[in-house]
Amino acid sequence: MTVRRTLPQRARTLIGAWCFVDHYGPDDVSDTGGMDVAPHPHTGLQTVSWLFSGEIEHRDSLGVHAYVRPGELNLMTGGHGISHSEVSTPATTVLHGVQLWVALPEQHRHTARDFHHHAPRPVALDGGEVRVFLGTLAGDTSPVPTFTPLLGAELTIHPHAALTLTVDPAFEHALLVDRGDVTLADTPVRPAELGYLAPGTTTVTLANTGDEPARTVLIGGTPFEEEIVMWWNFIGRSHEDIARAREEWMSSANPDRFGAVQGYPGDRLPAPELPGVPLKPRGNVR
Repeated sequence: MTVRRTLPQRARTLIGAWCFVDHYGPDDVSDTGGMDVAPHPHTGLQTVSWLFSGEIEHRDSLGVHAYVRPGELNLMTGGHGISHSEVSTPATTVLHGVQLWVALPEQHRHTARDFHHHAPRPVALDGGEVRVFLGTLAGDTSPVPTFTPLLGAELTIHPHAALTLTVDPAFEHALLVDRGDVTLADTPVRPAELGYLAPGTTTVTLANTGDEPARTVLIGGTPFEEEIVMWWNFIGRSHEDIARAREEWMSSANPDRFGAVQGYPGDRLPAPELPGVPLKPRGNVR
């Protein structure tokens, strides 16, 4: 499966508390076999699953058995520890979507595991449509709680149309383009690229200069001032945080930390070896 990782990168670790953006597909599962990710752990973060097409079966150690479908948000809180599996369903022909992570602030990063599902209503705009899955935009607010101020929304833009949206000036924003000829504040942003806007702006203008509808994902949040260590599926604040989480996943010393996923027909994923040098915390250069 083709996966384009646009965040983190050397120049930027976070957009608000958003710390990870994977953009995958469109993937013909008849050729590739689709997605089959065995049970694996998470700490110190929330996973945000959002699909454009296809269907994914989710199972986690909270006991949740749910499906990720286009236009529906699945948000899982790892906190102190959770494990889950993700498998595309037999009904899927083309799998296409984004996987996003949110870093939890220090005071909440050991919170209890949790899960939320939300199907936002489409909101018609002059020139397009928006589905707000986190935060507030275009008069719509997601009921899903977050630990820091955040925005997450899918925006479609009609051919040769423009959208000007009122946004929180305390937020920094980023626009991921899935398809279409899109400009962000008059700057072209190509498919699979991430356009960035610093805090201070009160409006965001997106335009589709092409002949086909454009599809984008807009994320944002107040700047996240903490440094993080992100390695494999763990987020901590130090090398020792990561090493401890890895050791507890690989051993049976603390089986309650990540719990067990029921119903997945196979073994869980082993953690890779840690690098031979200490992991260093990273934040954004401002």
